[in-house]
Amino acid sequence: MSPAVTLADVRAARELLAGVSITTPMEESRWLSALVGGPVLLKCENLQRTGSFKARGAYVRIARLSEAERARGVVAASAGNHAQGVALAAQQLGARATVFMPEGAPIPKENATRGYGAEVVFAGRYLEDALVAAARFAAETGAVLIHPFDHADVVAGQGTVGLEILEQAPEAATVLVPTGGGGLLAGVAIAVKEARPDIRIVGVQAAGAAAFPGSLERGAPTALTAMATMADGIAVGLPGELTFAAVRDHVDEVVTVSEDQLSRALLALLERAKMVVEPAGAAAVAALMDRSREFATPAVAVLSGGNIDPLLLGKVIRHGMSAAGRYLNLQVTIPDTPGGLARLLGEVSEQGANVLEVVHERISPTLHLDEVEVHLQLETRGAPHAELLLARLRARGYRVVQPGGGPVG
Repeated sequence: MSPAVTLADVRAARELLAGVSITTPMEESRWLSALVGGPVLLKCENLQRTGSFKARGAYVRIARLSEAERARGVVAASAGNHAQGVALAAQQLGARATVFMPEGAPIPKENATRGYGAEVVFAGRYLEDALVAAARFAAETGAVLIHPFDHADVVAGQGTVGLEILEQAPEAATVLVPTGGGGLLAGVAIAVKEARPDIRIVGVQAAGAAAFPGSLERGAPTALTAMATMADGIAVGLPGELTFAAVRDHVDEVVTVSEDQLSRALLALLERAKMVVEPAGAAAVAALMDRSREFATPAVAVLSGGNIDPLLLGKVIRHGMSAAGRYLNLQVTIPDTPGGLARLLGEVSEQGANVLEVVHERISPTLHLDEVEVHLQLETRGAPHAELLLARLRARGYRVVQPGGGPVG
């Protein structure tokens, strides 16, 4: 295991990154501030080179290799953001790069990694599988393994985000950080806590890939048996030894957010902040939206990355709208008479809902001979509007059922 990282290490990494990484903007979010009852600022690492914070740690790690080590080439395992960081750093420093990705990694991340000159190899379903393959490649070829999070140079590089937060938001009371293997969380916590121990540091994991809560409870890195999340950037089933120790010693709390919460946060960032982020990058905002009164303000939410596949973005937008009550699925029983459907749709129209899909169902053991069931998919202005529509239909005598008991999603 690498030695513990200190504030001095993070400051040295910042000097190394001068002219390489950018100081990303810190933007106040008025809509989030209103929601939580105090100032909220967004640290926009989605605007960093390669679209995520990973470019920082990868460059520091490769820059500190000897010329002989760089001549042997570097190898990494990544779902995409670390891959791009390693590929760009290797290109800048004249090293050959090979990157192992889990099968199904986002196409834009794969293409960007190749665009920076790295060779991409797919291996396994999860990041841990790709790490095993990368380690084997390193042993066979002599290439230097650039771990995505569990190395002192990588943690120090990611910690430069924390130094920028201290300068851009010196009044901050809470910093929320999306968390997978813990490199960013560990680096930010070390940088912030050594200078300002009063600031509360909160890691945020996807509930379907949350290895830290159980590991912290057991006192050692503990592997998950399975993972399921769209947030590939933080889908890590086993914390590193170095990052676990740093999180244990410097982080105040690790919380989790659901897929619905990630979708709603991503959609809100797109609509309200005009920020394109990937699901992992929205995790800190998802926690603020879900626990709007739990965190002292001013609060800083790190948007850790913006590399999202446009196809996934479309799906997440639809899912986020659904989770926010903007889509409504209904099964409505109406009389099987001329004009019955027109009257139903008229009621829907008068309430200002938009009809996306209509399906008739005449064969069902729950229907009488003179009845028909209509399946409606509607677009609404949100949950309150959906409730008004439901109340209107029921007041008019319609028998209404919501599949799943609520709005779609």
